[in-house]
Amino acid sequence: MFAFVKKFRSFVAGDRRGVTALEYGLIAAVIGGVVITAATNFGTSLSSAYSTIGSALTTKAAGI
Repeated sequence: MFAFVKKFRSFVAGDRRGVTALEYGLIAAVIGGVVITAATNFGTSLSSAYSTIGSALTTKAAGI
């Protein structure tokens, strides 16, 4: 039993591909979160700008 555990541990300890994949996955998740946050904030700002322009145009159109 101990021989199996030793072989398994040496196999897992020697293989770093899983760790590298995990690191890349975490980096991708962080970048994705930043992109989503930036897009949400930009969308909110853009919506506010369009609302302001729309209100100004409505006010001008009502005055004509």
